[in-house]
Amino acid sequence: MKPEPRTLPPSPNWYCARCSDAAPGGIFGFAARTSVFLVRVGPGAGASPGAPPFRVVGELVGHTERVSGFTFSHHPGQYNLCATSSDDGTVKIWDVETRAVVAEHSLHQHTISALHWSPTVKDLIVSGDEKGVVFCYWLNRNDSQHLFTEPRTIFCLTCSPHHEDLVAIGYKDGIVVIIDISKKGEVIHRLRGHDDEIHSIAWCPLSGEDCLSIHQEENSEPTIPNGKLITETPITKGCYLATGSKDQTIRIWSCSRGRGIMVLKLPFLKRRGGGVDPTVKERLWLTLHWPKNQPTQLVSSCFGGELLLWDLTQSWRRKYTLFSTSAEGQNHSRIVFNLCPLKTEDGKQLLLSTSMDRDVKCWDMATLECCWTLPSLGGFAYSLAFSPVDVGCLAIGVGDGMIRVWNTLSIKNNYDVKNFWQGVKSKVTALCWHPNKEGCLAFGTDDGKVGLYDTCSNKPPQISSTYHKKTVYRLAWGPPVPPMSLGGEGDRPSLTLYSCGGEGIVLQHNPWKLSGEAFDINKLVRDTNSIRYKLPVHTEISWKGDGKVMALGNEDGSIEIFQVPNLKLLCTIQQHHKLVNAIVWHHEHGSRPELSCLIASGSNNAAIYVHNLRTVLESNPESPVTITEPFRTLSGHTAKVTSLAWSPHHDGRLVSACYDGTAQVWDALREEPLFNFRGHRGRLLCVAWSPVDPECIYSGADDFCVYRWLTSMQDHSRPPQGKKCIELEKKRLSQPKPKLKKKKKPTLRLPAKQDSPVGNEEESTRGNAGPVENGVSDQDAEEEAQEPELPPSPVVSGEAVSCTAVSLGFEKSKVTVNSKATPLKKEPPKEKPEALLKKRKARSMLPLSTSLDHRSKEELHRDCLVLATATHAKELNEDVSADLEERFHLGLFTDRATLYRMMETEGKGHLESGHPELFHQLMLWKGDLKGVLQAAAERGELTDSLVAVAPVAGYSVWLWAVEAFAKQLCFQDQYVKAASYLLSIHKVYEAVELLKSNHFYREAIAVAKARLRPEDPVLKDLYLSWGSILERDGHYAIAAKCYLGATSAYDAAKVLARKGDAASLRTAAELASIAGESELAASLALRCAQELLLVKNWVGAQEALGLHESLQGQRLVFSLLELLCRHLEEKQPPEVRSPSSIYHPWATGSEGTLVQRVTSVWRSAFSVDTPEQCRAALQKLQDVKYPSATSNTPFRQLLLHVCHDLTLAMLSQQAASWEEAVPALLQAVLRSYTSGNFTLMQEIYSAFLPGGCDHLRDKLDDLSLATAAFKSLEAFFIYGQLYEVWWSLCGPGPESSIWVKNTVSAEQKEPDGSASDKDTEPGATAHPQSSQPPGPGLRLSGESERLLSACRELFSERHASLQTSQRTVAEVQETLAEMIRQHQKSQLCKATANGPSRDDTGREAEQAPSQPQSPSREEGNTPVSLPELTRRLTEAKERIAEFPESVKAWPFPDVLECCLVLLHIGSQCPGAVNPEMQQQAQKLLQKYGHTRTYRRHCQTLST
Repeated sequence: MKPEPRTLPPSPNWYCARCSDAAPGGIFGFAARTSVFLVRVGPGAGASPGAPPFRVVGELVGHTERVSGFTFSHHPGQYNLCATSSDDGTVKIWDVETRAVVAEHSLHQHTISALHWSPTVKDLIVSGDEKGVVFCYWLNRNDSQHLFTEPRTIFCLTCSPHHEDLVAIGYKDGIVVIIDISKKGEVIHRLRGHDDEIHSIAWCPLSGEDCLSIHQEENSEPTIPNGKLITETPITKGCYLATGSKDQTIRIWSCSRGRGIMVLKLPFLKRRGGGVDPTVKERLWLTLHWPKNQPTQLVSSCFGGELLLWDLTQSWRRKYTLFSTSAEGQNHSRIVFNLCPLKTEDGKQLLLSTSMDRDVKCWDMATLECCWTLPSLGGFAYSLAFSPVDVGCLAIGVGDGMIRVWNTLSIKNNYDVKNFWQGVKSKVTALCWHPNKEGCLAFGTDDGKVGLYDTCSNKPPQISSTYHKKTVYRLAWGPPVPPMSLGGEGDRPSLTLYSCGGEGIVLQHNPWKLSGEAFDINKLVRDTNSIRYKLPVHTEISWKGDGKVMALGNEDGSIEIFQVPNLKLLCTIQQHHKLVNAIVWHHEHGSRPELSCLIASGSNNAAIYVHNLRTVLESNPESPVTITEPFRTLSGHTAKVTSLAWSPHHDGRLVSACYDGTAQVWDALREEPLFNFRGHRGRLLCVAWSPVDPECIYSGADDFCVYRWLTSMQDHSRPPQGKKCIELEKKRLSQPKPKLKKKKKPTLRLPAKQDSPVGNEEESTRGNAGPVENGVSDQDAEEEAQEPELPPSPVVSGEAVSCTAVSLGFEKSKVTVNSKATPLKKEPPKEKPEALLKKRKARSMLPLSTSLDHRSKEELHRDCLVLATATHAKELNEDVSADLEERFHLGLFTDRATLYRMMETEGKGHLESGHPELFHQLMLWKGDLKGVLQAAAERGELTDSLVAVAPVAGYSVWLWAVEAFAKQLCFQDQYVKAASYLLSIHKVYEAVELLKSNHFYREAIAVAKARLRPEDPVLKDLYLSWGSILERDGHYAIAAKCYLGATSAYDAAKVLARKGDAASLRTAAELASIAGESELAASLALRCAQELLLVKNWVGAQEALGLHESLQGQRLVFSLLELLCRHLEEKQPPEVRSPSSIYHPWATGSEGTLVQRVTSVWRSAFSVDTPEQCRAALQKLQDVKYPSATSNTPFRQLLLHVCHDLTLAMLSQQAASWEEAVPALLQAVLRSYTSGNFTLMQEIYSAFLPGGCDHLRDKLDDLSLATAAFKSLEAFFIYGQLYEVWWSLCGPGPESSIWVKNTVSAEQKEPDGSASDKDTEPGATAHPQSSQPPGPGLRLSGESERLLSACRELFSERHASLQTSQRTVAEVQETLAEMIRQHQKSQLCKATANGPSRDDTGREAEQAPSQPQSPSREEGNTPVSLPELTRRLTEAKERIAEFPESVKAWPFPDVLECCLVLLHIGSQCPGAVNPEMQQQAQKLLQKYGHTRTYRRHCQTLST
């Protein structure tokens, strides 16, 4: 048997669960389009030494649509058998040795989606379709079984390798079922867990469940699938099942338990060396393979084409190994569809994979490395070109949007192919290598693009800025012609690129500057040759090897020869009479130089002509010569010639490619056909002669194949002729047309992406022509793949099918091509079947009359007599009148009155049968239009057509009819249509009101704005009404637009701000600013900034404040706040800091103190430098008043208020206004003090008064109003230092020391501003603290002793007296409130029926002691009378009134609390406190410590 030609095959089909398989011994097959390609793998492949051991050895041809499934028989003795399923509805069984069909069936009524040859039953083939039907077919007994388990779409199925009756089926919705085919498809298990398509099912190669150490559910109860308890029979016992799904998970199931025992989630891996357009989205396909000799391992695909080897031994660890980790770029670059194992003759375990990247890869399972790659084509092979520099480099232009560059001379790899896809994005229809520059490849596409690729690099191509309007059909390198040839040698390239497009234009591109404009050479041709007529449409261009002469082929069949440099026309060849497809000049390096003037041409007619232009070129005639006789004529083809190539090894030897499906080698000088290649199954599009092998030729066709074949190996010498050609034609035409979808009306046009097998190319013009690919592009196929339906056919299935199942018998059973290429759009309309032409008959207008005319013959004769009597009688007697009334249908033949009676009778019949429209038509025939309208209106049966003819009856009738129809439409809830009819009679206000009342505001506004005056109040009312409804429903943005439409910008801004988020507030502020609402804009901008503060977006907050000039002062506050927050954050541990804050660059510096940084930022970022600017900002901020802080004030709000006061202080200080600076600074301290945030208070002092308060005393006059504020500020400074001394003595004690009600405690050093418990009494922790004496030898430092000396300032008797009076007032008020509560409670009890019972009284008495902090309990349950309380309150208020305002104006630290702290320090560190100060503190406590708050602590201290 002759060796097969080397093949670059079509791409394996996409989105099929099993469309590739391998048989033991080394045969691998994959489905590609409508056939299956067979590859011999291993030592028996007969590959050349050193090359990978594989070879494409044949093809299984017979299906007429896409092959969706392929599976081998894995039973010894029948490895040569395989099965295929197809979209044509058939399942075929083949013998791969003879490549013939052994058996087939067409049992399925729907698209077959899954197929498997049982591994346990040698003649069982199981198939499933998209409607859920499963067929079991037994080959030997030609028997079948129909199973319908689930009404779901089947995606995949796999027969069990351990039990002959079990089949696992995966469905589109993620369900997996295991059925028993011996029990009519009974469901053994229904496995639920996946929630998307099941792509693959793999059974564990070992029976039993001992191979995996999974014990997580060993003790689980028996599973009850489908409501029946499954006993552990041999069927259900002991086997694992793996499923892969689109939901990105692999699940391992236990058949004995009927449940999942392991879930593997696919990892997201970094794409490695992906050679694919990143803009193309692709979905996941998850396929599996469970190796026979490795049951604890599982192979799966991943997201980007990677293959993973999972380790299943440890269920708690998701461990996997990546294939091909050592070699970069060896993995697939797109999703993988199929994995199948193969054991070669020499015992190697291999794994073969097919992928969306159009590569078939072979992996060594021992090393997980890629052994070899078989590339494939996803579209027509449009163009072939050998590089003149890099010998043996073949470029292939393919319809899948990629260029292949095949190193045909590679010894180590017969398929050394590189793909180039960047910048192409459409079908590659033309290629041409630069004659001198290595790696420079020009390409043209079907969308008119021309570009240059550097194949030696990975750079994207350069694309010409000038596009052709239609497909680029030819590219050629030639010398530059004007205007590009003008200029010096260094200013222009030696060769330029010429392109010929389908619109008939030849463009000259400058390869040095493709971004520049390309030039149409027609202008130069016209100017040089003084042509006034219209130039022909160019279809082909070819330069002679020496670059001195150019040939142009035209649509009319003529060929024009031009001479450089100005393209002078030398001659015209008038030989062809149809469009010229190919022109080639003979090479110049042969043994006979005179042959270089030979030019061969082929066109849409089958003949090839060779002309010898030697005489013309040597004579250089003044005027153009016309040539009408060829030098040689090569006849034999029976269809259009698409490509020609001279042999570089011979003189006068030519190869041609033709639409008759063959390539022919000619001896052109002797006009003799030498060899004919018939290996393709489609129309040939291109041909190229190998530059190194005289016998080797490459050809490409629309069968997605490129063949490398040898001339000496061909059985035929000439193209098929006569009867052979007729058979070939019949076989092509007999090919089934694409199926029309069921339940749809047949149409004359075929589906857009699946053309007929007849060519889609126009013979008369190449403008729309060239072999257009009958399919979808790579990207289209992927877009289709995203649809939620069944996986669509891949690119290959969309192409025209140009093969048949019938072999020719006299050749290799392959050549089944068509010699016609009639364009689809010019096909005559096909006759529809008679049944389809029978349309439903229209209902008769006069059915009663018609039926009466079909009575018996006697009745019809009687009709004639009655009619004759009526027409000839001068006067009608009663009998005749009665007969006419009975036979009303005779009104058609008598007078008008009788006709009207007939029409009335027919009309009543129409109404009774429910066809009022026919009644209306009859009334119109009578001319009673007004009556028709009234009758229809009464019954509510007015229609558009009736109202449309109403004007015939008059204007008033029309107005009435329109109003009646509008009312009818309102009853039918068709308000918009009713309004439209009201508008037609100019009732605009009524139409608007109708729409408004039924909440069609949008339509109402459109009508009002189009038909009413702009100032009409109705329009504004509409806007406001709609706006209020939208606002109520929460649609604030649209409501704002309504208010803007009503020219109420203020309301628009307010409603936008209602949502309260930062974006809405900012938009509202900008809107208010545009509308001139300054105050509103400022308030909204401030709110927006405060919202942004919550998420610590300082930059956004400043931008929001910058929207309004009046917020300049707030910008200073926010900048200080940002710097303070940054300052506080830097003092926290790194792990506590918030990472989400967005600071300004100026906030990240740490040079200088906080005050210096604030001043610097104000100066640089906000231009606040001079005292005048500070005073201006101060005046704006002084108008803003914030409420005093409490223990419940949120920390961020507290910070903002504190920073407002600090900003006032700093601005006053810079403006030298110290009387305002000191109160503002004190206000900031008081806010942190009253909120319980001791840490913040200390931070304010350390940042703004690091050296104490002494320097402020010098700035103030003794008589200044701010002196009292200064004393309070100084007292709080000493108070904070006092606590720090005490805490330093206590050591790192607990942070829960709470001292004074309404004052600061030890807990308040939390930086987050958490408030202390104010109800805890002072001194509550004195005992624990005093029980922890300082360590031995601990003494106070000198600084601490100086501080204790300064504490005299805190022992102010005036303030102690004032604070005691204030505490007394608070206690009396609390007691009064408790008395009022008790009184209300007793009154409520008396109001109940019969008064409170004794039990209730007892219960009340029991509850009374549980009241928290009852005053009576505090005072030994001694009741206090109301007059006594009134007296105490009056006396306390009188004492408070006696104090001067300077003492009451500013708060002062609690004097008694300070006394307690000082005494505790003295007790912990004897001798540290001056005895005189201790006596003073005790004296103050004894004198003023009688209030309830301090009473117990004073007693404790005295004991």
